[in-house]
Amino acid sequence: MRRLWPVPEQELDQEGLLAAYPRGERALVRLNMVSSLDGAATLGGRSGGLGSPADQALLGLLRAQADVVLVGAGTIRAEGYLGPLIGDALVALRDAAGLAPHPRLAIVSGRLDLDLDVLTTSPARPLLVTSAEAVVPPAFAAAADVVRGGDPAEMLAGLREHGLGQVLCEGGPGLAGQFAAADLLDEVCLTLSPVLAGPGASRIVAGEAAMEPRRLALAHTLTDGTHLFLRYRRP
Repeated sequence: MRRLWPVPEQELDQEGLLAAYPRGERALVRLNMVSSLDGAATLGGRSGGLGSPADQALLGLLRAQADVVLVGAGTIRAEGYLGPLIGDALVALRDAAGLAPHPRLAIVSGRLDLDLDVLTTSPARPLLVTSAEAVVPPAFAAAADVVRGGDPAEMLAGLREHGLGQVLCEGGPGLAGQFAAADLLDEVCLTLSPVLAGPGASRIVAGEAAMEPRRLALAHTLTDGTHLFLRYRRP
């Protein structure tokens, strides 16, 4: 992967990529999404068809920088989140940085219609983010910490009570839309895929919450030769 802007660089190694996507010095909410050229967040119902090997490698690095990976239940069901979120090499990188071996997985779900295996196969104790009224099945409560939060601010407060200040949100579009409407996104990392998906798919943010347009500042543009990797942050 190489940088196109602001300072062109022929090739970025892992150290260069980590410098391009640094871990925040304070609490940080970073949204990572992929989009087609015409704005679709999925292809055939999944985001994976829009990505590339470089996109997957970058996803791993972003997870390795985070305390917790926050994901909506619909994305969990569509994409599959069984087992570790990162591989052994990134576990070693986290260890060298003084972090816990694995980022924690936090699943946002109101109905809790989840496969228990998603919780029990995670190498770090996961979290269930749900409403105050939700009845958590005993097996779920035994496998995960429960965070009660009906809106994004409450979700973040609950995560921070667990010492999880560096949040990587991986959507889906509904969850991303909630955080955008609440103006709680510090960064947006967008992979732009060279694909025209056609009508029908959701955009990377969705939902009914009204919001004012947000203007973000472009931090850099990278490419693997086919995809663009854009990082935006608050001005």
